[in-house]
Amino acid sequence: MQKSFHVIARCYGSMALFLSLTHNVFLLYYVDMFVNVYKIDKLSFWVGEVTFLVWNSINDPLFGWLSDKHLIQKDKRAIDGVNDQLKIINKRVNSLRLYGPLFAFSFLLFWVHWLPTFLQFVVCLCLYDAFLTAVDLQHTALLADLAVQTNERNTLNRYCSIFSALGSFSVFASYAVWSQHSTLPFQIFCVAVACFSASGFFISSKILSKSLPETADFTEKDLQSIVQVSDTQMKNTEPKISAMKYIKQLYNNRNFRWFIAMNLLQVFHCHFNSNFFPLFMDTLVGDTVPNSICTLLIGMSFVAPHINNIYFLHLCEKFGVYNVVTLLFWIKLLLAVGMAILGPNHIWATCIFIASNRIFTEGTCKLLNLVVSDLVDEDYVLHDRPHPASALLFGMSSLLSKPGQTLAPLFGTLLLSTYTGKDIFHSDSIDAMAIGVKKSAGVDISGSSLYRDACFSILVIVPIVCACLQLLAWSRFSLRGNRLQRIKNLRICRNLECVC
Repeated sequence: MQKSFHVIARCYGSMALFLSLTHNVFLLYYVDMFVNVYKIDKLSFWVGEVTFLVWNSINDPLFGWLSDKHLIQKDKRAIDGVNDQLKIINKRVNSLRLYGPLFAFSFLLFWVHWLPTFLQFVVCLCLYDAFLTAVDLQHTALLADLAVQTNERNTLNRYCSIFSALGSFSVFASYAVWSQHSTLPFQIFCVAVACFSASGFFISSKILSKSLPETADFTEKDLQSIVQVSDTQMKNTEPKISAMKYIKQLYNNRNFRWFIAMNLLQVFHCHFNSNFFPLFMDTLVGDTVPNSICTLLIGMSFVAPHINNIYFLHLCEKFGVYNVVTLLFWIKLLLAVGMAILGPNHIWATCIFIASNRIFTEGTCKLLNLVVSDLVDEDYVLHDRPHPASALLFGMSSLLSKPGQTLAPLFGTLLLSTYTGKDIFHSDSIDAMAIGVKKSAGVDISGSSLYRDACFSILVIVPIVCACLQLLAWSRFSLRGNRLQRIKNLRICRNLECVC
């Protein structure tokens, strides 16, 4: 069975490869494409991002509710925990087989100008995020459905890190073909990436489905290591749980509230780093270091978080997820404070800080799915759910945290405009958004002292503020140590009662 679990883990992890191949390219270039190539105006950009913010906020809980609302309803019938849980897992895998290719092909819609700019901006963002949400919810829900024990969830996450690191190499390749002036090589590259990802999702989900054990082959040991199961019989009936009642139950969970507050800041900071990494590199480093170094740094900033995560997961097994995440917040804070003290004139220190800031921030993000999986366990035990509604809770956790993805480019452009008095839309400074593309006309404002100092201030202030607020919120999170172990013991006891 251990061998079977590792086959399942490899298939599960490989989906992170196909996700990261496309999503990393999206994060780096979608703003650049619409601002620099399609020449979207400022008003359209802001209206489009606000529209995306609204859709991005509601689709996670909406899709989660549509996927898992039946899992939190109790009725009079006896529940076959083994068969039901296998059906849940297979349903999630089949959803990935459908939505994975659709997600990959929606990625292609960004790179060809096929609609009026504003309309295409809104349609592409909303359609892409819809399929991204569908894939991400089902994939992360499987983390809680395929394993209960912390070490097994770490194994699943470790495979995700390995494959995500491989997928991040698309950043290197995309940089080699990206040009604002000739987008055809980049478009061909994106078609190849989308086709590879689409076929990968289909094949890996099919293998994963076939690798799941048959019901008749389950033993007590298998059930503990492969699937989570629920009580075989409900003694009491309860009214059906409405969406509002479920939301109220989650709101009353203080751990869920503090996690949302912390994760909102984390999502914001992650996407802020991704969206403005090229700008910071070009403005603060510019021609003082070889272009190949800039390429290496931006590529490694996407690869290194996944490699580091393998070591972080080892630390999680030893010291617990809570302590490792706390350590990463302190590292982010101390690095930012140290860089603020050094100032912008230490070029190599600036290079290292820009890269390490993104590496440690992204590394924290990779661990938070483990925290949400623990929240799934807590919700399952505290509210005596008939099944763990994994996708639903993952979706609800994004209700207030995922909007940070939209707030990042809006807040970043606002800060740049406020500090510098320059607008990146249709101005000479717009060329600073692309690495390696030299200014072809007008005044090189990125080299001016005012603009450079403003970018440096934004670079160090954002992580300092985020880290301080995150440490405050995270200190109030109590699902750790003995409490977390009690929750898992109760969960396992309920599983064993179902087997017996």
